[in-house]
Amino acid sequence: MSVQILIDMNLAPEWAAFLSNAGWSAVHWSTVGDPKAPDREIMAWAVDHGFVVFTHDLDFGALLALTRARGPSVLQIRGRNVLPDHMGRIILAVLRQTEVRLEEGALVTVDERRHRIRILPISFTP
Repeated sequence: MSVQILIDMNLAPEWAAFLSNAGWSAVHWSTVGDPKAPDREIMAWAVDHGFVVFTHDLDFGALLALTRARGPSVLQIRGRNVLPDHMGRIILAVLRQTEVRLEEGALVTVDERRHRIRILPISFTP
């Protein structure tokens, strides 16, 4: 499990322990950066340090699309209950299934029933 995961401020810090206990390298943004930092700063840190951003915030995917960036990869969780005790098993399964894509550059969106992968950079066809 070579993907390193940076958990955004909009997700509970418990995700770091949950993912670490499952064998993933994970840190919560509050332990490495300014909790009030803008999304662009978080993304720049993730690129510089080789992390995938794990978030509940749609802005990260929008930034990837608007800038056509090649990174960082983003794992975006959708739903009302995004705590590890509810979505943890699903996130672990998706991480295992999409690890290579996340290493290469992808936006992976996950909900309770399915996940979708968009390869970076995100391009729009007319």
